[in-house]
Amino acid sequence: MPFGAPKGENCFVDMDSKAGDLFTAEDAHPTGTGGAGILAKLWLPKGFSASMAKEWFDRRRLSIRPWASFVDQRKFSKPRNFGELCQRVVKNVDVYNSNYTFIFLGLILYCIISSPMLLIALAVFAGAFYIIHLKSLESKLVILGKELTVPHQMSLAGAVSLPVFWLAGAGAAVFWVLGATLFVIGSHAAFRELEGSEMEELLMEPV
Repeated sequence: MPFGAPKGENCFVDMDSKAGDLFTAEDAHPTGTGGAGILAKLWLPKGFSASMAKEWFDRRRLSIRPWASFVDQRKFSKPRNFGELCQRVVKNVDVYNSNYTFIFLGLILYCIISSPMLLIALAVFAGAFYIIHLKSLESKLVILGKELTVPHQMSLAGAVSLPVFWLAGAGAAVFWVLGATLFVIGSHAAFRELEGSEMEELLMEPV
């Protein structure tokens, strides 16, 4: 009987191991260093990982103060003097920093969604960075005798996509986001009254 591919009941394929290849692909990374499954196939830059982003997001989400209390109008009042205003701002920024972070991210998201050209500019930047990063994996990119690191690659991608950002009015969008963030956060921090326990902490702090 000639040798060849096994037939019948001997022809058994371990489908579990094949399915596992999707998540443990050895050749996912162009450099042949293997990878961590699906994420490795994305060829993420060193130092960046979805787990790090998720950990940061979860940590922020868990430290959010209740939104009902955050916007409770009964707890807002005009500060009596400049010293009280400064105390409120410092303490409220410390207490509600996670809430303020999500407000900032929400304003950025709103600005991006409301500006199609800005979406195109971000897509151009992401595409340029992806191509540059792939080239750096195939062979080291050297400019003026220095190898391009990930931050350098992002800067180069930004320079390539700068005309598109300029056409999209990215500068105005950045100033709008910063201005809106400072106005919303500054107003809340200045007019939100401190809780009783927070006032006690301020009184007990050494002068």
